[in-house]
Amino acid sequence: MAIAEPDYRGFAETFEAIATNVERIIEGKAQVIRLALIGLAAEGHLLIEDVPGVGKTMLAKAIARSINCEWRRLQFTPDLLPSDVTGVGVYDSELKHFVFKPGPIFANIVLGDEINRASPKTQSALLEAMQERQVTVDVTTYRLPSPFMVIATQNPIEHEGTYPLPESQLDRFLMRIAMGYPARGAEMTMLDTHALGSVIEDLEAVATPEDVEAMIKVARGVHVAPSLKGYIVDVAEATRSHPSLQLGMSPRAALALQRASRALAAARGRDYVVPDDLKALARPVLEHRLTPTPEAQLGGINPADALDDVLASIPVPTGR
Repeated sequence: MAIAEPDYRGFAETFEAIATNVERIIEGKAQVIRLALIGLAAEGHLLIEDVPGVGKTMLAKAIARSINCEWRRLQFTPDLLPSDVTGVGVYDSELKHFVFKPGPIFANIVLGDEINRASPKTQSALLEAMQERQVTVDVTTYRLPSPFMVIATQNPIEHEGTYPLPESQLDRFLMRIAMGYPARGAEMTMLDTHALGSVIEDLEAVATPEDVEAMIKVARGVHVAPSLKGYIVDVAEATRSHPSLQLGMSPRAALALQRASRALAAARGRDYVVPDDLKALARPVLEHRLTPTPEAQLGGINPADALDDVLASIPVPTGR
């Protein structure tokens, strides 16, 4: 029996159909939308760090409605418990034993709103789910649905009553992005389209969870040349020895950059990764995983500066 060839053209068409549909709700943020969908196709999770009211929640909901999948919203607060995320065993008096009641993590798209307001104990409830796509409760392991994506948000301005995400948690997010304020024209359009209420309820699906699973399989098969794999490792090693960084790229970060670049290449209709794919995704994939030294912080050097320095210092390979 012949094995079907990956449908890269179909991937690109479905990707653009979903992106265009989401753009009906999120005005003027084409790049942000495409980065989020790259994360979905790369089996990754997304951290959106921005001020309130710029459309973070709307983005998650629009993606979920566009692919006709189940989504849940978790409002993180200091008193939220891990069982409020994962679920809990409840005693059934008729069955005479405990029955597992799944928590909101059992959805295709899970929005964790203001994740840094939850305690570290509750934040850690997401670690297994994000990395292994499963949840263990009372020694029993439950698989999460596919596709599965966590979109978490946090406000970078207001830090009172928050718990900063530890490096282990940050490293599990494929990308960190910012929504940013819309351009004037986009905001004018938004005032018209959203004037009479929420237009999200009228958004129709243009794909299915099965379509997304097919996209994930296609992205996995995109070719990455040995020279580009060497380039990823060179970048990783350079961040680990950079004088302005006390924590560089982890091996998980290198894998994340490769996965994301495969999804971007497929979205552009290619079955192979080019250096521009890696460079285009370096900041959203790597910046939040880098920790500057105290001396660098005092000198006003941030992870983005150090990453730019690393990328400028390493020759980009040519050819496939």
